[in-house]
Amino acid sequence: MQTDRNILGIDTSNYKTSVAITDRNGNIICDFRELLQIKKGDKGLRQSDALFQHIKILPDLIEKAMSCLKFNEIAAVSVSTKPRPLLDSYMPVFKAGESIGRSIAASLGVDLFEFSHQEGHIEAVKYYSRLKNEPNLLCFHLSGGTCELLKIENSKIKIIGGSKDISFGQLLDRVGVGLGLNFPAGEELDKIAVTGQKSKIIKKIELQGLYFNLSGVETKSLRNLEMDGLVPEIFEKISDLLIRLSIKAMEETSLHNIVFTGGVAESLFIRNEIIRNVQGNIVFGVRNLSSDNAVGISLLGGKSLWQ
Repeated sequence: MQTDRNILGIDTSNYKTSVAITDRNGNIICDFRELLQIKKGDKGLRQSDALFQHIKILPDLIEKAMSCLKFNEIAAVSVSTKPRPLLDSYMPVFKAGESIGRSIAASLGVDLFEFSHQEGHIEAVKYYSRLKNEPNLLCFHLSGGTCELLKIENSKIKIIGGSKDISFGQLLDRVGVGLGLNFPAGEELDKIAVTGQKSKIIKKIELQGLYFNLSGVETKSLRNLEMDGLVPEIFEKISDLLIRLSIKAMEETSLHNIVFTGGVAESLFIRNEIIRNVQGNIVFGVRNLSSDNAVGISLLGGKSLWQ
């Protein structure tokens, strides 16, 4: 029966190809991801290069996923087709997953569901948390290219704050590459931050309402790459900013449920600081579901099919 089958999810973001399968109860049958290849010293990928890599990687990941079950056990296909749930939101990289997803759905004669990459990020963390059924909450989407504070009311997402220039992920990756680390550098920098001693060269990041700028921190950091304690201080300043921003957002919206998602939300340093200093209903979720993945996209497809 259709209700006993599973959802194939596909996500093709800027830096990762992801394929996942979940069942009706939200159990993860499989979760395969592959980071796109970036040359040593580079700070990112052109969309054309990323799209080409997705097209090369996707068939192998889908074959691995389908080895977990049979094609007739797929009830629907769910794909990310754009960065955000907005009409004018677009990036070429999502065409890779969309085209293959459409082909699979048509071949199997099953439904195809389309969502945004951002919605998948949120669902991957929220679904397995105590806020699973909460319709109204705040959410931080903190990734390589996104640094937004979102207000979610009955599944409608509104940007109410965040960075006016670069993202936390871009800041960390640029500093990491400057230090000779591979891109993306967030995970390695987080390890340094957790064990290191902080310096005192960066001023507090000022809030402008619920928004802020990070270009000054980037400039100051890149000028002081040789200074011991720089990395721990960057993480301290990011954490301090998020603490103040969380408290201010709760006061202004009267919402006290906050979900943190995106690759930057994997940071142990940031997680520990916020949980220790923010008196709200804070959810970070499983670390490996914070970064880019197709699990959330698959779960959203299941909701659309069975609810």
